[in-house]
Amino acid sequence: MRGGAWLNYLRHEAMAKTRGTIVVDTGHCKGCDLCAVACPVHVIEMHPTDVNNKGYHYARLKNDNDCIGCVSCALVCPDACITVYKWKE
Repeated sequence: MRGGAWLNYLRHEAMAKTRGTIVVDTGHCKGCDLCAVACPVHVIEMHPTDVNNKGYHYARLKNDNDCIGCVSCALVCPDACITVYKWKE
């Protein structure tokens, strides 16, 4: 790529929307709520009715379409229960 084409490519890559999703190991999640607090788009909540085998309400996505894949939730999880997947649209 030459000068102008390369800059256009970089601009497109920088402006591409990042989407993501999380997978929670529900059996190990202890419902500490740190992931929900750390989420900048507020798409994580503790499941309101279901509990895991230890009796804890576990984390889940409220809306799959709004996750941006920022990894904040996984970084603050003390038990490493969250795996983040992200991609560019």
